[in-house]
Formats: sequence, C-alpha cells, structure tokens
Amino acid sequence: MAKRTKKRRAWTSVEVRELKTMAKRKTPASKIARKLKRTEGATRQKAFSIGLSLDSRS
Repeated sequence: MAKRTKKRRAWTSVEVRELKTMAKRKTPASKIARKLKRTEGATRQKAFSIGLSLDSRS
C-alpha cells in the first residue's frame, strides 16, 4: 500500500484574517485549528510568524 504524502497548503489572506479575529477573541488554538482545517502546530506556527499570541489557553 502506498504511503500518503501530505502537501503543504499556503495560508490564504482569508485564513489569516480568520486566525487574527479568533485570536483576538481568545479562542483556544485547538478550536482555531479545527475551524481552519489545519493542525494545531501549523496554526501556532503561523500565529507566531505574524506576531500573534496564542498563549496556552485551555
């Protein structure tokens, strides 16, 4: 059986806007990731790269 490879998807401006909006509302990183259909790690990394804080919220 062939191994499935994951392809990286570029962040769209709409996704970045949604990320910023949800971060300002103090939404947990896991919920943001689910909404954007991305991993929590990818979501946290993007937030860090654009200067947003997704501190350890539960």
